[in-house]
Amino acid sequence: MSTHEISSPQKDHAIAITRRQLLGRTGIGLGSVALGSLLGSDSSAAVPRNGFTLPHFPPKVKRVIYLFQNGAPSHVDLFDYKPKLQEMHGTQIPDQVVGGKRFSTMTGGQSARPCLAPITKFAQRGKSRTWIAEDFLPRTAEIVDELCFLKSMHTTQVNHAPAITFFLTGAEMAGRPSMGAWLTYGLGSETQELPSYVVMTSRDKEASCGQIFYDFYWGSGFLPSKFQGVKFRGAGDPVLYLSNPSGISREMRRGLLDDLAQLNELAAERTGDPEIATRVAQYEMAYKMQASVPELTDFSKEPQYILDMYGPDVQRKGSYAYNCLMARRLAERGVRFIQLMHAGWDQHRNLNSQLKIQCNDTDAPSAALVKDLQQRGLLEDTLVIWGGEFGRTPFLQGAISETKTWGRDHHPYAFSLWMSGGGVKRGVSHGQSDEFGHNAVIDPVHVHDLQATILHLLGIDHERFTYRFQGRDFRLTDVHGHVIRDILA
Repeated sequence: MSTHEISSPQKDHAIAITRRQLLGRTGIGLGSVALGSLLGSDSSAAVPRNGFTLPHFPPKVKRVIYLFQNGAPSHVDLFDYKPKLQEMHGTQIPDQVVGGKRFSTMTGGQSARPCLAPITKFAQRGKSRTWIAEDFLPRTAEIVDELCFLKSMHTTQVNHAPAITFFLTGAEMAGRPSMGAWLTYGLGSETQELPSYVVMTSRDKEASCGQIFYDFYWGSGFLPSKFQGVKFRGAGDPVLYLSNPSGISREMRRGLLDDLAQLNELAAERTGDPEIATRVAQYEMAYKMQASVPELTDFSKEPQYILDMYGPDVQRKGSYAYNCLMARRLAERGVRFIQLMHAGWDQHRNLNSQLKIQCNDTDAPSAALVKDLQQRGLLEDTLVIWGGEFGRTPFLQGAISETKTWGRDHHPYAFSLWMSGGGVKRGVSHGQSDEFGHNAVIDPVHVHDLQATILHLLGIDHERFTYRFQGRDFRLTDVHGHVIRDILA
């Protein structure tokens, strides 16, 4: 096993047994020392632990905020301006462009594929003269000089769940660790008062999208489960059972946890089950969050101009705006990976009505987050990512003569996302799709390339960041991926 390879649970167990034997022979006993060896230390980044040392080199950023837009925003209506679509609106997209490519079952057998012109108004904004749908994304248009657009993204999946899973875990099938789990396992935590990996979800106001938020989108896979994301709820207490029952004081809770820890310690001695350490860590984190979360979720001290910047929904728990402000507050309190997931972009038959609603929900909060981080000096060591699992087809789903509402199918062959923050160039657009926005033709960027770049910005060589499981060395990028060096600042 190389010095940069993450150890397996079996090796961790063997180490723990060796320590117990040593302590037993010296008469010290297990006590809190053995429990500490099982739990490890989340705050020991850049120090050898579990047989490896991270980061591999000086990082550009300390944390990531991933604004994941479930359902796939339409790149040709928002970011990738294609006059050719306007010119050929209603006429068949050339066969040589489509080239026998695979689509979802909704258009896979559709012989007529009429080009659909953008339903939005594009303009060039900022000193970078970046094309953007300024009527649907006016606040994002104001910060284009702070953004790095990737306009040649492509992926392999044509359906939502496997495509989202691919982006967030590096594999199309569920079961691999999520990106946040990889990072919190490898880099540890900057805070002891909050989870190092937090997830929040939201939906469009019209509730028109049936996208499901599966737990494996933030799961730990074969990594110890203490590294899975902690989902904050959109109503009531952010985390279930955070409040003490009636009649239970904080002192009583502390005593109960101490007694429970002793029982778990005995079980850990007997079985070596790493999930016992996870259980203890979760109890301890919940105890700390009883004090830290109420302050975290209290917006009363936020200046009014900040609340206004995030938009009218910022005080509505569970909204995208609320979650964006929460993301900033989590970032400044040391949370390593913050994953927002907003559903509602799957516009097959209602693009001309629903796209505007989605943009109204997400435009101001997304831009406000970037501005807010910047004015607080946090953007320099934070990476913000905005994007979905694929794009939407340049051609219409259905036929123009037969439909009163317009829509686009899933499109994995070219789409756009943006990044902002430490380590990436600002006011640039990387890559290019063809004149129809159908295929990535200049500097294509694969999902694994994006993942490799994110890890690189955090000081991690994606090829050396591995974990042995069932006889194989796994990594987030599988056996693929190249750092997108042209976008690095």
